[in-house]
Amino acid sequence: MAAPTSWNRDTLPEGAQKQQAVREMFDAIAPRYDMVNRIMTFRLDVRWRRHAVASLGLPAGSRVLDLASGTGDLCVDLRRAGLVPVSIDLSLGMLRADRSGAPRVQADILRLPMTDSIVDGVTCGFALRNLVDLDMFFVELARVVRPGGRIALLDVGIPRNRLVRWGHGVYFGKVVPKIGGLFSDAAAYRYLPRSVAYLPAPAVMVDMLRVAGFADARHEHLSGGITQLLSATAS
Repeated sequence: MAAPTSWNRDTLPEGAQKQQAVREMFDAIAPRYDMVNRIMTFRLDVRWRRHAVASLGLPAGSRVLDLASGTGDLCVDLRRAGLVPVSIDLSLGMLRADRSGAPRVQADILRLPMTDSIVDGVTCGFALRNLVDLDMFFVELARVVRPGGRIALLDVGIPRNRLVRWGHGVYFGKVVPKIGGLFSDAAAYRYLPRSVAYLPAPAVMVDMLRVAGFADARHEHLSGGITQLLSATAS
């Protein structure tokens, strides 16, 4: 019997093991990542990304880093909004699948290879729960975004309504892994619903951002709370 993959284990990985598991998992699912996303979200992911880009409120020509950029969907939306995106991801497989046309950099987004106050904005789509150190990430955002620059961070959420939360839990925990198994890697799409456990409560993340240097940080529920958006301005 083959050994389990780094992301197909009984317990969620931590520290360096988590980073390795995330990189290897996204390398594996990159070829069909966009297709599975469209199917499992009923294309709501398109709406969420566009809302995140609009929330930046940056003028045309602004340079924006898309962190954990995956296949470049947010980069496409950033360019359509007249912004200048740069795609940064730890997964080489994802960067190879990027068809956005934006400049691509393979890097650990907790240690960005750039100087202070160099960009006008940052986006990040559905990757906060995959990071080893969320505090470090927020501090790094405050370092590279110029004063007055904007950030927009999407991730999955937990609906507030009890009935919606139950239905979403069944869908995300039971149906999504079956969709993933049909079109991609079943283990990866079992891991992704479980990884929500990594995320702090919304109020905690807002406080973390404010401590890092984003005084006006705010949280927004999207689509009944199944997705959440953190947005803020660099102080």
